[in-house]
Amino acid sequence: MIIEQIYTGCLAQGAYYIYSNGEAAIIDPLREVSPYIEKALNDDVKIKYIFETHFHADFVSGHVSLSKKTGAPIIYGPHANPTFDAYIAKDGEIFKLGNITIKVLHTPGHTMESSSFLVIDEYGKEYALFTGDTLFLGDVGRPDLAQKGEKLSIEDLAGYSFDSLRNKIMPLPDDVIIYPAHGAGSACGKNMMTETVDTLGNQRKVNYALREDMTREEFIKEVTDGLLAPPGYFPLNVKLNKEGYDDIDNILDKSLKPFSPKEFELIANESDALVLDVRSIFDYSFSHIPNSIFIGLDGSFAPWVGELIVDITKPILLIVPEGREKEAVTRLSRVGFDNTLGYLDGGIDAWEEDNFEVDSIKTISAEKLEQEFKNAKIFDVRRRSEHLSEHIIESENTPLSNLNNHLSEFPKSEDFYIHCAGGYRSMIAASILKSRGYHNLIDVQGGYKAIKETNIPKSDYVCPSTL
Repeated sequence: MIIEQIYTGCLAQGAYYIYSNGEAAIIDPLREVSPYIEKALNDDVKIKYIFETHFHADFVSGHVSLSKKTGAPIIYGPHANPTFDAYIAKDGEIFKLGNITIKVLHTPGHTMESSSFLVIDEYGKEYALFTGDTLFLGDVGRPDLAQKGEKLSIEDLAGYSFDSLRNKIMPLPDDVIIYPAHGAGSACGKNMMTETVDTLGNQRKVNYALREDMTREEFIKEVTDGLLAPPGYFPLNVKLNKEGYDDIDNILDKSLKPFSPKEFELIANESDALVLDVRSIFDYSFSHIPNSIFIGLDGSFAPWVGELIVDITKPILLIVPEGREKEAVTRLSRVGFDNTLGYLDGGIDAWEEDNFEVDSIKTISAEKLEQEFKNAKIFDVRRRSEHLSEHIIESENTPLSNLNNHLSEFPKSEDFYIHCAGGYRSMIAASILKSRGYHNLIDVQGGYKAIKETNIPKSDYVCPSTL
């Protein structure tokens, strides 16, 4: 038996490839399925099953395409109701894979159809558990993603999660290996560990949700406390995962179209497309197309696209580094953004050579900010928890995820400074602000990491209850 975790850092997502004696199963595949098919061919095994732990909200799974291309059935646990052909397994149902078996454990809570898959090895030992979003390392799945038509409160779902953990997962042996669907950085939980594999025994020691002495009421309170609103694209991804979607190959065929600067400008005006610049922070700040939005590929690209561009049907035109066009379109499609029209052929250099207008972002070093600090208006676009832990005295916290709701707080008649932790999020914020008419902003290079090395006055931790 071989178990391989295929981890995608941008989405903080783990898909799994399991094979035994000539047969393979895929759990929670990404939308681009050719790597799984190639892996099975190289191992000379047949993909027998495609297991889905639940209807994912944060990415579009590859289950539909993989099933069409391999003939393998899609398997969900109880209460799943997809519109395409799928096998809805019973709680406790067993599936044979080579010399091993996979047992379905219905574990509702994150969603009502959420299920975990228990691998029992050829010797009958309970070996590994694929927990989806039911159990993360250090956390559990958020209980506020009830689907349309389900009359369940957050507290109802949290209660189901408590029961699932106590009745289905915690009775398993300590040495069972836990393989979750997500790690740190995912919006599907609050405080996940950076590790992506652990034992159940260790999770009993470090995961607050598995405390033996925790009551149901205490669990519900802790799991629901401090939940941020889920990103706006989550329901749309659930819909695609329940109802199906276009094959990634078709998306690539229609999206990888190069446009000359003149064509690019014409299409942008006619289609009301969003011009999305995915180059580096430096390249964008130095020169970019006016009103374009920056979300760089070298960062948490897809989650920020989903967080900030709410309409997944919005036409998109790309400014992308040469050779990374396919990567950009693929990563957009992972979160359901399938309406990329094409990209600027020759990039910003071609745009400038044809004498089209460009803009730039004014930046400043942390050392220079220290000299100009007195009476400076500073906006911190990190998460509230980051700001609370340490920040520049008198800086205002306007988290990037909620930036559009704070636009009135930014001055238009005087310069102001923005920063994040390292520069990625503040450049995104700068691009959004510039597109909204705020041309008096100054981005702090290197973010708070660089600011910490200066003598700019900073505060220590502030307890939220004192605010």
